[in-house]
Amino acid sequence: MPFMLKKSSLNHNDVFILDTASKIFLFSGCKSSTQERAKALEVVQYIIENKHNGRCDVTTIEDGKFVADPDVGEFWSLFGGYAPIARDLPSTIQKNSEIPSVYLFWISAQGQLCQIGTDSDSLKKEMLDADKCYMLDCGTELFVWMGRSTSISERKKSISSIEDILGSQGRSKGTHITFLTGGSETAAFRSYFDGWPQTVENLYEEGREKVAAIFKHHGYDVKELPDEDWQPYINCSGTLKVWRVNGSELYLIPTAEQNKLFTGDCYIVQYIYPGDEKDELLFYAWLGCNSVTEDRVEAISHMNAMVDSNKGAAVLAQVVEGEEPVQFYSIFEILIVFKGGMSSRYKCFISEKEITDETSGEEKMALFRIQESGPNSMQAVQVDPVSGSLNSSYCYILQTGASVFTWIGNLSKIDFGLLYRILDVLNPTWQPVSVREGNEPDDFWNVLGGKVEYPRVKETKRYEEDPHLFTCTSTEGDFKVKEIYNFNQDDLTTEDVLVLDCYSEIYVWIGRHANIRSKQHALTLGMKFLEMDILVEGLSLKTPIYVVSEGYEPSFFTRFFHWDSSKARMHGNSFERKLAILKGQMQKMEAPQRSAWKANDTYSSGSYSDRSQIKTVSSDRLRRSVSPAFSSERLRRSASPAFSSDRLRRSVSPASPGSGSNFKASSNHKFSSSTPMSGELFSTASPDHDIADGSLVSVQVEEPSSMEKVSSTKVNGTEVGEGLETFPYERLKVMSNNPVTGIDLTKREAYLSHEEFQEKFGMTKKAFYELPKWRQNKHKRSLHLF
Repeated sequence: MPFMLKKSSLNHNDVFILDTASKIFLFSGCKSSTQERAKALEVVQYIIENKHNGRCDVTTIEDGKFVADPDVGEFWSLFGGYAPIARDLPSTIQKNSEIPSVYLFWISAQGQLCQIGTDSDSLKKEMLDADKCYMLDCGTELFVWMGRSTSISERKKSISSIEDILGSQGRSKGTHITFLTGGSETAAFRSYFDGWPQTVENLYEEGREKVAAIFKHHGYDVKELPDEDWQPYINCSGTLKVWRVNGSELYLIPTAEQNKLFTGDCYIVQYIYPGDEKDELLFYAWLGCNSVTEDRVEAISHMNAMVDSNKGAAVLAQVVEGEEPVQFYSIFEILIVFKGGMSSRYKCFISEKEITDETSGEEKMALFRIQESGPNSMQAVQVDPVSGSLNSSYCYILQTGASVFTWIGNLSKIDFGLLYRILDVLNPTWQPVSVREGNEPDDFWNVLGGKVEYPRVKETKRYEEDPHLFTCTSTEGDFKVKEIYNFNQDDLTTEDVLVLDCYSEIYVWIGRHANIRSKQHALTLGMKFLEMDILVEGLSLKTPIYVVSEGYEPSFFTRFFHWDSSKARMHGNSFERKLAILKGQMQKMEAPQRSAWKANDTYSSGSYSDRSQIKTVSSDRLRRSVSPAFSSERLRRSASPAFSSDRLRRSVSPASPGSGSNFKASSNHKFSSSTPMSGELFSTASPDHDIADGSLVSVQVEEPSSMEKVSSTKVNGTEVGEGLETFPYERLKVMSNNPVTGIDLTKREAYLSHEEFQEKFGMTKKAFYELPKWRQNKHKRSLHLF
């Protein structure tokens, strides 16, 4: 007797896959989202490759489609004939709004949990021993903390124990687990402990100094370790234009003066640079820290009008003085920021407040702090002319009218070639007197009003943190975000607005079919995201905000993904795109190549018309209802299974059904996250359920698994793994008592043997170097190889 399926298994909200011996059916409930349908196609791809030897007929069925269609009739015959699907009953379950208690457990060597504290008793960092593993249970959020002195076997035992414990407790498969190593705690984890020292950012610099000291102790002349190769991720040979905002007008700065900005003004920066296929366009609104609010509003408005006049084919960014991203500095190379301002509104403001006008002049005394942001990029920032403004980490230029001093801090690493270039930009006639910290003449201190204490410790850089991707929705003033774990390019769904949080900067990505009014609205969403500070990482409201449109992603954005430019060129909604890939018709779905646009010269005179020419593409518009990042729907990281046969539901709104089709699928085109996701989804399938009898799978999907970035690396000119001398881990780690010399210190891991590399990293060298750089560094930090 043939296997008969039950109609009660179907509903209007989800997507279902019916797998038979000769054909796969994809049934989409009328209330299912486009994203769910697209994700279901990844499962279909997995089934084709693993259960049908790469080829199988696939039919898409729409909820409510007439039975007269042969494919629909065949589908319903497997259920014993057509019958209407029952409506979903309103849920009577009351959500518990109470905040769950937090418990700290020690994980014993036998894998048992021993409670040692709760949030009501006040958790302290001192409760965590470096030679033990712990679990912090926050209800819907779990952290597994592994001390630095724990062995690999102890860590593996802790991880497996947590999986077993969750299963025995009947905990939700959607419970999010984060695995941490001592010293690399996230801000969210630290927030559960009272008085946790905020010294995490200093660990990297402290480690570098200790390693240099160890080398010196062994007789090697090492003052400090070299920084890793600096990369601007943008072509620095482009064309730059700068406008100063003056009320409702824009004043084009002459080329020779465009690298001189005033802290009381706002500016629009346009940068045209060569891209992979055509010239790219980037706009910045630079807001001086002493600029008036009205000028800031005008600057954002002017920038948006410029972007609109170029049909939206540009990336824009809001930047506040003092928080500039490295890309901003790199396109200027030499940048000077003066006190004061030229804006009429600024002049009026300081006059009304009776504030002294500090706008520099040749006859005035001025002190400039010199800072580097790369091998070919340096800035001079005017500071108060007092000795308290000095810092041993920097160099300074002191102009007194008649004489000029250059002051070299003991901890500074200055490129004197760039320093003299800055002097030439300030005034090519100056003949400076070079002064080293500790050897200053009395005249130097007299000019600064006397010698007082100033910072003498090394100032640490603000390093880029691991990026986090969030979906965003904003309805009637209610702004919600939800994190996507182990993200990849496929998570940039065309119907959504997403935020990529890199700590030192954030990106607001706008899909072509997203329901968003303008890029100015996107900037507003970015500001709301900074205000929420979801990850409790102390985000500054001055953090740079980039707005990126689908199809115009710059290289400094795509570096966080394994980027496939052909996917970025496809049109249609997310379901239609993946359906085309599955059918092997990807090229037919590609949008026309972006033609090289011509720079609009309308602004060269400072006047322009506010023309909005962004073309809106109509499609199914999803308004996904999402919960805050720390919600019960969070998935676990890659250390734990990302998906299971249990239903992982997403809260969605109704979306119109996609078109049905029948085709023979080919395995020539694959989705990046299909295999790991689907593999786990089918891992608990019943062994006695024969595929020939028909297998019905309900697909309610959450975040996909990670996507690795393909790249290659060389060490001392040799491909990794090809003839490099190997050394034991104990000699390669940062704090080794017997360190290896004569190696590339930024690629310590490359000198491990293949066997020890696999043991420490849990992957092959090839797999490791296919990860994005930030993921590589995260692994290296946890193993003290960074």
